[in-house]
Amino acid sequence: MIAGVAEDEEKWLSAGITGLQQNAFYMHRALDSNNLKDALKYSAQMLSELRTSRLSPHKYYELYMRAFDELRKLEMFFKEETNRGCSIVELYELVQHAGNILPRLYLLCTVGSVYIRSKEAPAKDVLKDLIEMCRGIQHPVRGLFLRSYLSQVSRDKLPDIGSEYEGDADTAMDAVEFVLQNFTEMNKLWVRMQHQGPARDKEKREKERSELRDLVGKNLHVLSQIEGVDLDMYRETVLPRVLEQVVNCKDEIAQYYLMDCVIQVFPDEYHLQTLETLLGACPQLQPSVDIKTVLAGLMERLSNYAASSAEVLPTFFQVEAFAKLNIAIGKVIEAQDDMPIYGAVTLYASLLTFTLHVHPDRLDYVDQILGACVKKLSGKGKLDDSKATKQIVALLSAPLEKYKDIDTALKLSNYPHVMEYLDNGTNKEMSNVIIQSIMKNRTCISTAEKVEALFELIKGLIKDIDENLQDELDEEDFKEEQNSVARLIQMLYTDDTEEMMKIIHTVRKHILTGGPKRLPFTVPPFAFSALKLVRRLQSQNENVSGEEVAATPKDIFQILMQTIEALSSVPVPELALRLYLQCAEAANDSDLEPVAYEFFTQAYILYEEEISDSKAQVTSIHLIIGTLQRMHVFGVENKDTLTHKATGYSSKLLKKPDQCRAVYACSHLFWLDEHNDMKDGERVMLCLKRALRIANAAQQMANATRGSSGSVVLFIEILNKYLYFYEKGVSQITIDLIQSLIELVKQEMSGENTTPEPATDAFFASTLRYIQFQKDKGGVVAEKYKPIKV
Repeated sequence: MIAGVAEDEEKWLSAGITGLQQNAFYMHRALDSNNLKDALKYSAQMLSELRTSRLSPHKYYELYMRAFDELRKLEMFFKEETNRGCSIVELYELVQHAGNILPRLYLLCTVGSVYIRSKEAPAKDVLKDLIEMCRGIQHPVRGLFLRSYLSQVSRDKLPDIGSEYEGDADTAMDAVEFVLQNFTEMNKLWVRMQHQGPARDKEKREKERSELRDLVGKNLHVLSQIEGVDLDMYRETVLPRVLEQVVNCKDEIAQYYLMDCVIQVFPDEYHLQTLETLLGACPQLQPSVDIKTVLAGLMERLSNYAASSAEVLPTFFQVEAFAKLNIAIGKVIEAQDDMPIYGAVTLYASLLTFTLHVHPDRLDYVDQILGACVKKLSGKGKLDDSKATKQIVALLSAPLEKYKDIDTALKLSNYPHVMEYLDNGTNKEMSNVIIQSIMKNRTCISTAEKVEALFELIKGLIKDIDENLQDELDEEDFKEEQNSVARLIQMLYTDDTEEMMKIIHTVRKHILTGGPKRLPFTVPPFAFSALKLVRRLQSQNENVSGEEVAATPKDIFQILMQTIEALSSVPVPELALRLYLQCAEAANDSDLEPVAYEFFTQAYILYEEEISDSKAQVTSIHLIIGTLQRMHVFGVENKDTLTHKATGYSSKLLKKPDQCRAVYACSHLFWLDEHNDMKDGERVMLCLKRALRIANAAQQMANATRGSSGSVVLFIEILNKYLYFYEKGVSQITIDLIQSLIELVKQEMSGENTTPEPATDAFFASTLRYIQFQKDKGGVVAEKYKPIKV
């Protein structure tokens, strides 16, 4: 059916173009022979093709443009005729003899253009006559195109100030009156299209009207270009007349388009000075008009105008732009009960952007807008409209982008209330935006009160708002979110140690509500932030000894002990063990032996009861040995207890090579250069001998199971330990022991069952080169190494 109509339309258009071209041909021939009578005859016949009612506006436009091109040529002919002495007044009367009204009016407009140009009559009189004559065509499409033609031929001949057609003192008003009349009549014709034809074709008619809207809108553009339209005339005549027509037409499409046109074509300064009039029309529009987009466009223009120059801001204050816009938005939302949440939030977001440009210092205005938004959202629950959600994110992001300081956002009492209406996913996104803003601008949150407000704001990332949804989040996204929170915790800082202690208590309170899944991400940064404070307190105590201090390292270590214990619910024993050891080292620096011992005890309990994986055990025992080696706070008894435990754990590892390496690592616990009371050569020797026995056992086991001797790399590693302690002056390590170990390695490497290993060979060769280097060095060291044969 639709295809058939389209085909018919093509045929009608083709027939119309053919008829038009044929008559245009004869018209040209008449023009060439200066035959005015025939030229008028064929031009009238040519224009009769425009009388059709069969074509859609789109197809009619094609036909009209062909006729328009021919009329331009005819106009040139009329101009030449007047130059040759033909009376323009007679010509103006002559064309009115055309038989049909539509061709007659097109010809009249064409001659009228030449008439005005000739200046034989005032432009305003000719234009008034033409505008009245055009009332004769009331068919919407034909009438619109006719008046569009009138507007086109007259736009450069208006009696404007400074124009060559300028008239008396009211000349600008004459030009405005002509354009306004044409605009009013065209709008009436355009609106009438909506009410012609059956209801089932409503969608088609709306599409056709949309295609024709620019014909009407061009009148407003012409109005904006008239030089004589100053602010006073715009305020008193132009805007009221235009708005009267917009409101009275009671047509949804026309009202939306024309309001948008008014905002776009007239200057920003005019809008600012006539804001009350313009906004007063908004509640009078049809409820179905998309007024939110119109007002958003107005506020965007005014925002850009305010941002363009600081000089215009006083005008905004003078006219009380914010108050007027705020009241207008309230009235529009109140008048349109069925306005979707998305529409209301869009208006508030636009008003907020405007406010941030014009009144950046008025936080009360910003909070007032957020409060109005909360009021509109109250009782709605979590939003499930993606458009509304997107606008709320824009609303909440605007203050962050403007002030680049979360402190400012935290002062807005309604800010968190707006966030509560976001669904859980978007709440997290917004929380992330807040954290990214803090990190990007390196904002320092320096009071416990602000930290409390901030963590309440980003609670979507700190804890599960809805436990049912916790498994839906992608693992990678979850890690990224929690890493952001971890970075945020590191940025909470103040020089005031008492306030910093309060911040630590606040952070701890919030992160412990995060559940087992979040703790591995949030506890480590919290612990290191607390340890940073411990070190600051330690340095303060050294400087101001004897004074009463509100926060002490001991208090912080108690908090840390309780917090790390919370990780047992996850469980992540390896992470907890690392944190216990970090705290033990910090307690060591603070000379708190009982505290350090307690942290080591907890680490040992974790190792014994929770860490069962062999690889994790190896890593953990080396961490324990490394930390224990750096401890100087322990007395003999505590040191012996912890060292004994460590060596015991080392010898109980699953794999012999791991046992061997852990045991020889323990040798460092008995010889510390910086502490003379921690130099026990016998126990160093004991550890190395035990390591050597384990290495031998590993070799024998490899020989028994694989039929070939295992790697000799363990012997080479032990040889390096011998050399290290020999240099340090451990008297129990003699030249003979070193020499026998070198021979053992050589023997093992040259054995029949040994598989060549380039890396091991290179390691041993490097060790021998080191011995030779020390021998060649000269001095005391060379004397020590001289007896060793390589």
